[in-house]
Amino acid sequence: MRRLAIVQGEHAVVAEPGVVVSTLLGSCVSACLFDPVARVGGMNHFLLGEPSADQRVGATEMARYGVHAMEVIINEMMKKGAIRGRLMAHLYGGANIVSGLGSIGSSNAAFARRFMDTEGITVAHSDLGGTSARKIEFLPHEGRSRCVKVTDRVPERPPVPVQAPVSGGDLELF
Repeated sequence: MRRLAIVQGEHAVVAEPGVVVSTLLGSCVSACLFDPVARVGGMNHFLLGEPSADQRVGATEMARYGVHAMEVIINEMMKKGAIRGRLMAHLYGGANIVSGLGSIGSSNAAFARRFMDTEGITVAHSDLGGTSARKIEFLPHEGRSRCVKVTDRVPERPPVPVQAPVSGGDLELF
């Protein structure tokens, strides 16, 4: 199995079996799109839904926005044989993890839902919102995904057992 990891502003489109695309999300959103007939799929990872009306955004910054990321991934999938009317989606992320950042995650999730609705793309599964980060793995060729939530609390380590000293010549092992 070949693995492709993507980060903010990146995407991957795959039309071959045996490839897993993965990412880690907090307030960002990833859309996992697939065409079940053409067996083409892709995942993106966007930081914000869309720039504000008065905001000037350069070409290099557009990859951070969902409005751009969605069109890029759809166009690349279509180049590999997908048909827009058959696309299905799994949506993940949009958590409100850091209280000082407001509701960025909620805004991102709302954008993703609105985009799918406007474009007529069926959302087969979504796990949006909450306060937990997520690890996403997507098999584009099969249209299957897995989401694992990352716990907010660091697990406690079990105590290290104390061992009696072992004598062996001039060296004591603990």
